[in-house]
Amino acid sequence: MSHGKMLPIAYFLALTLGTSFSLHASENSFAKAYSAYQAAVEKGDAANIEASAKTAYQLGEVQYAKDSVDLANLAINWASAIENQVAPNPFIEPHFQQTAKANELYKLALANYKIHYGKQALELIDPLLGVAQTAAKAKVAKDYFLDAIAVAEKSDNKKILADVKMTAFSRLSKTELYTRDVRSYAFDAYDIYKEILPENALERVKATYIVGAVEFADKHDNKAEPLLLEVVKQFDALNFSHPYALSAHAYLVELYERQNKREQSTAHCIAIGKMRPWADAQEQRPIFRTVPDYPMSYAQRKKSGWVELNLTIDEMGFVKNPEITNSEGGALFEKETLKMIDKWRYAPKFEDGKPVTAQTMVRIEYKIDK
Repeated sequence: MSHGKMLPIAYFLALTLGTSFSLHASENSFAKAYSAYQAAVEKGDAANIEASAKTAYQLGEVQYAKDSVDLANLAINWASAIENQVAPNPFIEPHFQQTAKANELYKLALANYKIHYGKQALELIDPLLGVAQTAAKAKVAKDYFLDAIAVAEKSDNKKILADVKMTAFSRLSKTELYTRDVRSYAFDAYDIYKEILPENALERVKATYIVGAVEFADKHDNKAEPLLLEVVKQFDALNFSHPYALSAHAYLVELYERQNKREQSTAHCIAIGKMRPWADAQEQRPIFRTVPDYPMSYAQRKKSGWVELNLTIDEMGFVKNPEITNSEGGALFEKETLKMIDKWRYAPKFEDGKPVTAQTMVRIEYKIDK
């Protein structure tokens, strides 16, 4: 057994002071990082929100126990910041790793919340929705949504239940798991919003749009029409443009066109035109299109082709004077194109706040698998 020299008392004192200083420095660094996060949130500085949330979480791992609520809250902050950065496409190739990290953080928060609040506590809603939203597989997401719905249903808070169901609908309706049950989430949420929120509340208006869009897709025109008109009315009253308002107008154009109600359709074409930030060089886009019939004799011969046209779009959004400028494949392609193009509707171009007649070009492709 070897015997070393005894270390002087001053050395032990220095070690103790050094440890104390390191802990103090760590606490100070965490406080600064968290303050930076709060400042970024207040300013709406997206890039710094994510960076400071990450730093605060990493320093918080030193400050707090692994199963603490404090660390769970820091995890949710960072995960939420990541989600905002990768939206609206969290599952495309460049975002896979970030979304997976957010999912991992939400799971940590969920586990900690269950320890401290219990397995049926309302506090679990946020991390449950977070895990569901960042789950790569739709089936996994659905399981977490079902857990969140079960928790919300046991509470007396109708607003939370509506929010959870609408979130579940928005995620699952874009997947192979879209069923009548998932469809009902949107309608349940809309019914609750209609009961508890004023008609001009943005969440209620958005829900009205979603339900109207579902009814439109199901070709329930008699149900879709009043809902979409309500969306248009409310956004007009709110006096600001919103993608849902633009889409509602577009749906109404198609709804009225397929009912051959061209006058009603025109009003919404003009409304869309007013919403567009038209520029002199900006091409117009059709908002209602039909597909031309493929000439039977050409289809039998697997013949392909195309037709280019110059169109005049009048101030009402109607196609006038279609002129074929070039084509390939045969005269029947030209004939079917001219029959079809008259049914298209455009948002008219606006100049000085008024709709005007303008020119645009379009190319119709005819392709058949060989």
